[in-house]
Amino acid sequence: MGELMRRYWQPVCLSEELKDLPKAVRVLNEDLVAFRDNSGEVGILHRHCSHRGTSLEYGIVSEGGLRCCYHGWLFAPDGTILETPGEPPDSRLKDSFRHGAYPAREHMGLVFAYMGAPGEEPEFPIFDTYEEPDDRMVPYSVWHDCNWLQVQENIMDPIHACFLHMTMSGQQLSESFAGMPELEFYETEGGSGMLFVTSRRVDERIWVRTNHALLPNFLQIGPIFPRTNMSTYFARVGNTRWCVPIDNNQCVLMGWRHFSDLVDPEGQGREELCGPNSIDLFGQDGNRTYEERQREPGDWEALIGQRSIAVHALEHLGVHDAGVTMLRRLLREAVRSEIPDAVASAQRGTGGPHINTFTQDAVLKIPPSGGDDRTLLQEVGRKVFDTVMESVSYFGDERRAFVRERYQEMERSA
Repeated sequence: MGELMRRYWQPVCLSEELKDLPKAVRVLNEDLVAFRDNSGEVGILHRHCSHRGTSLEYGIVSEGGLRCCYHGWLFAPDGTILETPGEPPDSRLKDSFRHGAYPAREHMGLVFAYMGAPGEEPEFPIFDTYEEPDDRMVPYSVWHDCNWLQVQENIMDPIHACFLHMTMSGQQLSESFAGMPELEFYETEGGSGMLFVTSRRVDERIWVRTNHALLPNFLQIGPIFPRTNMSTYFARVGNTRWCVPIDNNQCVLMGWRHFSDLVDPEGQGREELCGPNSIDLFGQDGNRTYEERQREPGDWEALIGQRSIAVHALEHLGVHDAGVTMLRRLLREAVRSEIPDAVASAQRGTGGPHINTFTQDAVLKIPPSGGDDRTLLQEVGRKVFDTVMESVSYFGDERRAFVRERYQEMERSA
């Protein structure tokens, strides 16, 4: 699995964490150091100096690179050894090898590294939801004391919202999440990922959500504070995130919270609470006291509580665990190269300026028909899914207009 993840750009820290000091990070069981040199360039180096092994987390940020505190060796962001003080002037030692380094880049407050084979790095993917109108993307990270997979699986188990977030620990989400939804799961093209469709009745309206995950560890979640008492067409993402393994027993969620009038119409989100190991959502980090977490557990407690590595052989999965089962299967197939197109299709464009994704909310005025309402919910959910998938060949305003017209036609036909 680590080899698969190395083929993708992975976030390693927040830009705000790189100031005048380097930052020790551990990613995919590898000890690294991230830094920003005096010119502003970001670098990701193997943590231990290639001279005598001193940790570069104690290095001095310098012009052109990071200098080891022990003997002053200077390393450029790409691993080039610029200076070896103490060596004779004619020494060729620094030209005989390079220090371990990974390609790094920043995007909107996150620092990413490509840790795969040299010369095979993909283009940095730009997803459509990075360019939503009036959307403010605020970076954050949250550490988890458990294996990455059980954290990634959580969102493909949408039924847990009805229990953990609505009854077991009080009401942690809006009332609209309380009812059991009609639920379907779909694989996306080329085995690159999957999505779920949940359809719920909210009085005279039907609320349909699609959440999209890309292999191996990328996920986008719909609006955190949805407004379901009025028609909503193609409200996009409340949370974009990667679940990055630190090692087999720890991981970190890293990404952006999205804030806009469309995804948070009542302004319930709090941008100022998002940052290093902090997010503005109840029960999503371990920053509360142990007693508080016992009395009102959230996702963080439910996930780390599955052991540091969940034991699948001891589980007894039910019908609503189909999303968890699908995700596990897709990951196994990708690791075994049974989905040869999985890596390429997950990071290539669709003929436009960015990569279209499928997370969204639709709230449509479709009252009960007098028949079986669960059947109606299923039908509407499938039509929403079809519309979202058919919109993939459109971009930006054209895509939003295409989806809006389809949704309004569904309302007129109700």
